Amino acid sequence: MPGVSKEKNPHPLRLRRKHGEGKSPPVTAADGARLVKAQSLRNAIVASLITFIAFCLVWIALSGTTGRVFAWMTVLLGVGLGVVIRATGRGIDWRFPLLAAGMALGGSVVSNIVLAASTTASEYGTGTLDILRAVTGMTWPVFFEEVWNVADGFYAFVAAAFAAFLAPRRLSRSERFALRLWREQRSDGHQ
Repeated sequence: MPGVSKEKNPHPLRLRRKHGEGKSPPVTAADGARLVKAQSLRNAIVASLITFIAFCLVWIALSGTTGRVFAWMTVLLGVGLGVVIRATGRGIDWRFPLLAAGMALGGSVVSNIVLAASTTASEYGTGTLDILRAVTGMTWPVFFEEVWNVADGFYAFVAAAFAAFLAPRRLSRSERFALRLWREQRSDGHQ
């Protein structure tokens, strides 16, 4: 038959290998130490605060132009925080997902407060900061009764889950191996 190779394939169901000879790249515990030193909790906090402020401004502008409040925008806040914390913090331990989830939960509550103040300010013909300065202890129960609802809470927790999932740095196979070598070296091989 034309076009058919006469060589026998010893493994007809396996695909041809496209990678190297199967040797892992040489990594050491020092490479793992470099990964740990590259983490920056300070950068992650600063970047997440900038992201949160930008998100509040965009949400206020969007709500002002459309005349509607989109509660699901807090999920976008969570995704944005997770991506920003991953990029700036380069975190590989538990602190970064925890920071992202906490910032998403706190950010969703605060952004809803700022949005409610902005909406109230536009109704009274004053500024958002004037409304926020006029907040008293009697204002909070009214906010949580009339503005914050179950959907806002649900979206806040979904945002926290997305943020926590997206926050840690994605490691390659060799980076994971280097980190494992570094941890074993630190613990002297005891688990």
